[in-house]
Amino acid sequence: MASEAEITQRFGVGRAAARAAVQELERRYVVRRVQGSGTFVNRRIDYVISRSVPPSWSSTVSAAGAVPRALVKSVRRIPVPESLRTRLECPAGQLVHEVVREFYIDALLASRVQEWIPVDAVPDLDLALHAVDSIERVLRQMAHARPMRDWCRVSIDIPPADVMEGLRLESSQPAWLIESVSRDAVSGTVLMCSSTWTRADAVRIIVEMDEQRRCDDGGEGA
Repeated sequence: MASEAEITQRFGVGRAAARAAVQELERRYVVRRVQGSGTFVNRRIDYVISRSVPPSWSSTVSAAGAVPRALVKSVRRIPVPESLRTRLECPAGQLVHEVVREFYIDALLASRVQEWIPVDAVPDLDLALHAVDSIERVLRQMAHARPMRDWCRVSIDIPPADVMEGLRLESSQPAWLIESVSRDAVSGTVLMCSSTWTRADAVRIIVEMDEQRRCDDGGEGA
C-alpha cells in the first residue's frame, strides 16, 4: 500500500488527513499494519469453530481459500501446570508435552499457539512433529484417536508483550484469544488443550453453537 507521504502527494491532502484515512481503513480491517514492515492491503478469512465442522486449523484455513503453514518452535515435557489440571483431567505431576507453534496464513504470521498433550496419549510426539506438523494427524495416526473439540472460549484482548512482539502487533492492537479442549470422540479421554493468540485483522472468528451434532474428524491442532 502507498505510504502516507505518497497519499498526501497523490491526493493533495495534508499528512494528518492521510494518516486518519489509513487508520480508518485499518479499523475496518481493509488494511493491516505490520510493525517494522509497513501497511498492506488486507484479506481476512473466516475461522469457524463448531462441532459439526472438522476443527483442524489447517483444513479450516484451506477451506477458506488460503494457504496454511505451521512452524514448531519448541516441544518439551513438563509436569502438568496446576492451572490446566482441570481442563486436562489429569493428576498433579503427570507429564504433558508443551508445544509452542506459529501459524501462518498466506505467509502472514497470524497466530501463536501453546498446546498441552498428555505424554501417555502420544509418548513420541516430539519425534512425530519432525515429520508431520499437524498434531491432529499425529493423534489420529499414532494414538488411534478421533479428536473433537469439546470446549472452547473466545475473547479479544491486548496480548502479552512477548506475543505482541512475536506477531508484530502495534502496542494497542487487540487480538483473538482462543482457548480449547479436545477429546477422543470414542473414549471421551481428554487429548489436548490449547491457548491461541490470533491477529484480529487476519481472521474473523465464527462460533456456531451446535450441541446436537459431533464431528468425527479434527482436533484443535493443525
